[in-house]
Amino acid sequence: MQLYSVRADLQAGTPGDVLGRLAAMGYSLVEPTFGLLNGDALGFRRVLDDLGLTASSLHGPALGPLRPQVAEAAHAIGADTVVVPVIPDTDFATAAGVARSAERLAEAADSLTALGLRLAYHNHHWELASRPGGQAGLELLAALLPPEVGLEVDVYWAAVGGADVPALLRDLGDRVRLLHVKDGPATVDDAMTAVGSGTLPIREILAASPEALRIVELDRCDGDVFEALAASFAYLKELP
Repeated sequence: MQLYSVRADLQAGTPGDVLGRLAAMGYSLVEPTFGLLNGDALGFRRVLDDLGLTASSLHGPALGPLRPQVAEAAHAIGADTVVVPVIPDTDFATAAGVARSAERLAEAADSLTALGLRLAYHNHHWELASRPGGQAGLELLAALLPPEVGLEVDVYWAAVGGADVPALLRDLGDRVRLLHVKDGPATVDDAMTAVGSGTLPIREILAASPEALRIVELDRCDGDVFEALAASFAYLKELP
């Protein structure tokens, strides 16, 4: 579960209480963001250990000057992958911009590999909506990246960007290491819903990338986010 989903609760309360509710639902793995660690990655790791939770990936600004701190935090919480959460939409407006983004990601991957970490990139909708040279920006990016750089495909934002998500995942193949699984009306501004209750073909999406790690995320939710997360887990648990 991507902890951005419960960011308000984490900022207002104690990590142990929030993470304990997630563990009680059945979640065994969480994906934090660098900012939610509040500068105490080791303390966060102790909470994870106490609850029997793990964190194999961390969202963080690995393309900028905070890369060493992000890498240190990843090691502290036991993560082996750092995920770049965003590159601005303007960088996907042209083929040259996508090429520059690929170069930046490759450089960061080299740096993190030397520290025993892997790198992945997480998309939003503009990487699919933008089609420089007639090809979706995310697919163009994937073709330019070295094989060690993975993708964390956000299936919801890919759908918002106009992609046929199962086909996209099949085309990207084993480049896709992680999935952000979410559901809802597949619009830019509307709130998301529990996985399995929206418009996305979740079964077909997961079948198209069976080896990728499935991470639930609800960027925003009109109702009780914990109820939606529990319903998401229950739905996904019954799928292959």
